[in-house]
Amino acid sequence: MSEDRVLRVGLLGAGVVGAEVARLMVANQVDLAARAGVGLIISKIAVRDLTVDRPGIDPALLTTDAESIVADPEIDLVIEVMGGIEPARTLILTAMAQGKAVVTANKALLAKHGAELFHASDLADVDFYYEAAVAGAIPILRPLAESLVGDHVERVMGIINGTTNYILTKMHETGASFQGALLEAQSLGYAEADPTADIDGFDAAAKAAILAGLAFHTQVTDEDVYREGIRAITADDVSVAKAMGFVIKLLAIAEANELHGSTEETISVRVHPTMIPVTHPLASVREAFNAVYVQCESAGELMFYGRGAGGTPTASAILGDLVAVARNRNEGSLGPTETDYADLDIAPIGVSRTRYLVRMDVADVPGVLAAVASTVAKNDVSILTVRQEGRGADAELVVLTHIATEAALANTVRDLRELAVVQRVVSVIRVEGLI
Repeated sequence: MSEDRVLRVGLLGAGVVGAEVARLMVANQVDLAARAGVGLIISKIAVRDLTVDRPGIDPALLTTDAESIVADPEIDLVIEVMGGIEPARTLILTAMAQGKAVVTANKALLAKHGAELFHASDLADVDFYYEAAVAGAIPILRPLAESLVGDHVERVMGIINGTTNYILTKMHETGASFQGALLEAQSLGYAEADPTADIDGFDAAAKAAILAGLAFHTQVTDEDVYREGIRAITADDVSVAKAMGFVIKLLAIAEANELHGSTEETISVRVHPTMIPVTHPLASVREAFNAVYVQCESAGELMFYGRGAGGTPTASAILGDLVAVARNRNEGSLGPTETDYADLDIAPIGVSRTRYLVRMDVADVPGVLAAVASTVAKNDVSILTVRQEGRGADAELVVLTHIATEAALANTVRDLRELAVVQRVVSVIRVEGLI
């Protein structure tokens, strides 16, 4: 280790994650220095309110002037954990322009302005690391960017939002309603008072964009991600899935599309509720845990599992990045930079290939199955299984399709809604993981 050298760190934000980063940097100062090859100390911490009690943090380090941190010539590295788009974007760009390496956990910012930030880091010849932006402590971004860079990633499929996974786990295991499971998640601190970002899929979509960009070497923003949340999932949906040997998860899926005669490769990126068999590796991921399942041409199937959120797990990922950046800085080198050489087109959702489970209330009369089967076949979709349960004058019909394009499946559902014997299409859920 460079005995006489110290790198000074500026911390933007001291909330749940930022405070834990500061605490761990002090508690593990000797070990971090040994691993980085250089001492690491916090010089300043930007906060919104100086009056908040922050145990373990020296009040003398605090400032409400975030600009003073990124402009300070004595500060070498900046950690951004304040969240949001602005002023985080401007502060990071300023820090890079001043020659400072940056570590961030800001998924929303990366999903909207990642290309701009990567370009700025290249121009300034500084490192820009962001492992903590997706799946907390789970090391998934660096394996995609480095360990698997010699392979061809075919698909990434993951549970990357702990709030929704907790809700769906409770619905599956206890029979709770969506609202009941949400209230429990809020009471335990797994869900915010306003859970929109989680339950409507915005958080997962931002992370999906980051994963897709790394996996397929293409610029992907959150606006490129097809998104559906879990608000419409009912206890009945979960019960039907369970009876059929499935579990419902909110999945982020990024995949290369089959070419079907075209020479233009495209990718699809989507977030939506998905039924997967209980035998699938992702089906056993419970409560607030996250997991990312990667399929590669040569490496085959890989799974990364762990705590996807929380102050300590996220701080762990940030400190891992900090040590890597500090080591590079000390050695006068740079880590791998973002690659978007493939520049693949992001296909619309209609190009994706999946299965549907369609639940319908139908009239309990002769000819219903024939009418449904004919409508499905008309759209070049075939039926894998059918379940029908009588309810007196009507019945519930559950149809599981074979794999088809989203466009064909959407047309099928549209036509089913127009059938006289179909009283109501109750729900439509995508199905993945069947062989």
